[in-house]
Amino acid sequence: MLDRLKPGEAVEVLRRLLASHPDLGDEAERTARAVLGAVTFEDIANDVEDALRAPDLDDLHGRAGRQEWGYVEPGEAAWEILGEAVQPFLDDIERQIELGLEVEALEICKGVLLGLYRVEHGQKEGILEYADDFPMEVAGGAVQTWWTAGRAKGSAGAGTRRNRPAFPQQFVDRFVPEWRDTIARALSRRK
Repeated sequence: MLDRLKPGEAVEVLRRLLASHPDLGDEAERTARAVLGAVTFEDIANDVEDALRAPDLDDLHGRAGRQEWGYVEPGEAAWEILGEAVQPFLDDIERQIELGLEVEALEICKGVLLGLYRVEHGQKEGILEYADDFPMEVAGGAVQTWWTAGRAKGSAGAGTRRNRPAFPQQFVDRFVPEWRDTIARALSRRK
């Protein structure tokens, strides 16, 4: 039965289990950290690439052209669709930082960059043909998200910035060498 629970049901089971057995709280915390820490930039890159290649021209046609509110350019619609595809990964960078998982947040950021880089340097089909600059511009935004997340006063991750590891130059040199300047600019910006 446990294997067939929907995600929301599994969460409720865990909540009830922890409420009736508070002594399991520490073990549940360790298990959660282990699950959240089991992230590799290669896996994230594959997921990002898949997410960006998944929308097709039917998705674009549904948002481009004449709409009730006016005309939407195909490029604008493509950026919107692709932005929605990559946003969960950017949100996950911030979430990891808020949880104090700096190394994991960096791993996700590296994966986002590599996935975007593969898309930019691979075959551009479908929606990607309408958003040439999307991968590089979003890569800069991903680095800036990682670099600045948790810095706002009063945020849950405030103060964690001092624990953030430096962005690894060897990763840039090996995996995304043409984006050196984009990454350097993103790291130099302040939000």
